[in-house]
Amino acid sequence: MAAPDIDFGDFTLGEKLRVAGLVVRMAKRGNADTDDLKRRVERIEKDALRRKAKGK
Repeated sequence: MAAPDIDFGDFTLGEKLRVAGLVVRMAKRGNADTDDLKRRVERIEKDALRRKAKGK
């Protein structure tokens, strides 16, 4: 799920909170279908990776 080029420090505070909330929701669902939540986390990771690439 996590992109290899991203550290937790690369996320903004808002992104960290959103990811944490999504992880909690995934845990509540247990073995149920969590693909939609995983896609949301991946989208947040992609945004952070793009922002990190711009900074270099």
